[in-house]
Amino acid sequence: MQIGLVLQTTPPSARVIELARRADAYGFSHVWTFDSHILWQEPFVIYSQILEQTRNVVVGPMVTNPATRDWTVTASLFATLNEMYGNRTVCGIGRGDSAVRVTNGKPTTLDTLREAVHVIRELANGRSVDYRDSTLTLPWASRSELEVWVAAYGPKALALTGEVGDGFILQLADPQIVEWTVTAVRQAAADVGRDPDAITICVAAPAYVGDNRVHMRDQCRWFGGMVGNHVADLVSRYGDTGAVPEALTEYIAGREGYDYNQHGQAGNTHTSFVPDEIVERFCILGTPDEHLARLEELRQLGVDQFAVYLQHDAKESTLEAYGEHVIPRIHEQRLARQ
Repeated sequence: MQIGLVLQTTPPSARVIELARRADAYGFSHVWTFDSHILWQEPFVIYSQILEQTRNVVVGPMVTNPATRDWTVTASLFATLNEMYGNRTVCGIGRGDSAVRVTNGKPTTLDTLREAVHVIRELANGRSVDYRDSTLTLPWASRSELEVWVAAYGPKALALTGEVGDGFILQLADPQIVEWTVTAVRQAAADVGRDPDAITICVAAPAYVGDNRVHMRDQCRWFGGMVGNHVADLVSRYGDTGAVPEALTEYIAGREGYDYNQHGQAGNTHTSFVPDEIVERFCILGTPDEHLARLEELRQLGVDQFAVYLQHDAKESTLEAYGEHVIPRIHEQRLARQ
């Protein structure tokens, strides 16, 4: 299993780049960032500096969307970074949340998301694509290689992911929900003749290494609120039809709204409805051994990467704990001599 890192591009950008450098040195495979251009700084500018100052990590948004950028511009951004730094990018994409809602927009339709995945991937891999009644190619991008991973929660989005995604991003670490979503994605892939095992499965959630569970839960409660935005959409669409497990939907019954000014922040005052049980299920908290136990459970469900959301007051200590105690034990080497 790979271990990635998810950062906000909160000023100063030098701080974001330094955390990425440390992640690279500790053996993290990916450095992801939020992509919400009003709330935080522009990630693609920062990616160039991360790639310049690291050797191994792959960078990408968790997640971008089809609404706030022209798709050809998005493809060009990735292809340019790939030419500069040797194909070390990945495109995480979804229908849109904070980036569109802050500007009073709405998430795109799944049909639009499907089309955007196709256009971005084809162009960023140096292939021609039909776009707005023209056939377009990035003539300088013949060596660029880009995978597109789709973020999803609901049945129709999970089906789309299995049909077109190179990877699947689930933003929570509850094994029960992981099993349901991964099964849905793989079944959808099989139904259209794709190899289900060829889709990379990425689970992303806050991870906090420590021993004060009350404090850890309070620092990570924001995540249940963020996920709750997507869950509220699912409830409005599917209601109580049984299409979505209650394990995902029932906790938002007390949700009364959301302030995007506090999006992704510890201490978010609009997430008091999130119970301790959800924080424990959606996030990974506790000692390194507790983290390893949950990660092994996720690995057995088919998860290829766990990406650590690092939005709390123990960034350095959690990053160090993963680098010194978690990642080495995940990748224990065989003895050179027996």
